[in-house]
Amino acid sequence: MAKRTSIHGFWVNYEDNAYEGLKRLRDDLSRDEAKVYFEQARLKGSAQFEDDYDRQFTLFYERGSGSFILTRR
Repeated sequence: MAKRTSIHGFWVNYEDNAYEGLKRLRDDLSRDEAKVYFEQARLKGSAQFEDDYDRQFTLFYERGSGSFILTRR
């Protein structure tokens, strides 16, 4: 079941398997560092990143709702 939370003022939908990516954006990066990924996703449709344990994630921008979807790759 998808969950929804706000990270640095951006609404993000995610599944449990992407929680570590959520923690990376929310806890490990400053607002300015995380904002780079949100801006890229908004402009290009998606932004890929990984955490310190090489787990890979993709942040998608959903144009209709203006929210983001975080998935694990």
